[in-house]
Amino acid sequence: MNEKKRDSKMLVATIIMAVLAIALVLIGYYKGEHASGLRHAMIMTMQILPLLVLAFIIAGMAQVLLPHEAIAKWIGNESGMKGIFIGTVAGAFTPGGPYVSMPIVAGLLRSGASMGTMVAYMTGWSLWAFSRLPLEIGILGWRFAFIRMISVLILPPIAGLLAQGISRIIR
Repeated sequence: MNEKKRDSKMLVATIIMAVLAIALVLIGYYKGEHASGLRHAMIMTMQILPLLVLAFIIAGMAQVLLPHEAIAKWIGNESGMKGIFIGTVAGAFTPGGPYVSMPIVAGLLRSGASMGTMVAYMTGWSLWAFSRLPLEIGILGWRFAFIRMISVLILPPIAGLLAQGISRIIR
């Protein structure tokens, strides 16, 4: 995707979010809850902002520091199943929410990572999520966690393969 298309999509998304935020603040104002809602928003912003800034730094530095030849070899279109497995495992080990994983994926896509590898990354991040396992075992039990992990074990590579095929069709 070229830079102008990407920028226009970001602008549209930003405008939609701005309209929604303004509408909710106005509704909150009429209900007398706007100050409380904005206070909660500020607290969440202060909690997430450091992680978000670091994720964007990682994404930006990946774009300029990782050699495009290495990206092509390890996670690019040329990498095949190796890249899909690398994406799956890297996603599984990436901690944090979407504000961490999505900037990393955006930076890697811009650097030449393949669609299939990045879909496998996002799917591994959401389905395997090794950083979430201790909490899952603690709350839901080892049996549930084991059955869930076995049930989704093959899904990130399959999603990556499907995405790779679809991305070749839809250019």
